[in-house]
Amino acid sequence: MNSFEIIHTARLTEKGTRQRDSFNQYTVMANPRANKQEIRKAVQDLFKVKVIRVNTLNVRGKHRRQRTKQAGQSANWKKAIVTLKKGDKIVLT
Repeated sequence: MNSFEIIHTARLTEKGTRQRDSFNQYTVMANPRANKQEIRKAVQDLFKVKVIRVNTLNVRGKHRRQRTKQAGQSANWKKAIVTLKKGDKIVLT
């Protein structure tokens, strides 16, 4: 897998903004088959920063039903919280 297949998107949320300001951590959506070493390398290649630590968790998709009897579910995905070296940052705007 290349870096673009491993990292899908960076998440911009209220909690993520607090983490970025306080702990220099960023949240990205990663490929569910990618491990921590692959995520570390992909973030360093794509954003040209130094990664200190990577924490991952698998997020289950939510069950959905929109005014019909047919139920559905949003996709499962992997969340990666990446801690960067002091002074490094990723511009997400």
